[in-house]
Amino acid sequence: MPSSDEDWMRLAREHAIASKGTDPANTPIAAIVVLDGKEVARGVNRTAEDCDATAHAEIVALRAAGAASGAIRVEGATLYSTLQPCGMCTFASIWAGVSRIVYGAGRDNVHEMYFEDRHLSTLDYITDAYKDDLELAGGMLAEECAGLYFRPWDDVPEEEQAND
Repeated sequence: MPSSDEDWMRLAREHAIASKGTDPANTPIAAIVVLDGKEVARGVNRTAEDCDATAHAEIVALRAAGAASGAIRVEGATLYSTLQPCGMCTFASIWAGVSRIVYGAGRDNVHEMYFEDRHLSTLDYITDAYKDDLELAGGMLAEECAGLYFRPWDDVPEEEQAND
């Protein structure tokens, strides 16, 4: 049973690989919602499969957590994500009552294509939402998680880039 942030992040990374492989073109992002030391739900990025721009791993996991708990909010939960959550996923976490977001690879570890605005970060969204009860911890197994994605120096064809 996972007991530390590192254990949970390792589990999230393993879930990403088991579900999506290691090819960055398949967007192997995974998220796990944990409450009271127990997994409530998990998800992987399903935007292409579902033709749904909102089906990011974090959103998929939060939807599954709501279904599993029978509630909109998972007060006190920790959301583990292999990639720093975007603004949409950060705000969804806020609305869901998540207390902590722990992520692996951050903006500086991956290609800029993964983020919608090059000048804002998850921390900016939390600050702008006036959330002082949401903890953000980044860089958990950052290099291991970053290996799943296009790196800053990769030459990714423009037609394959997200958020352009």
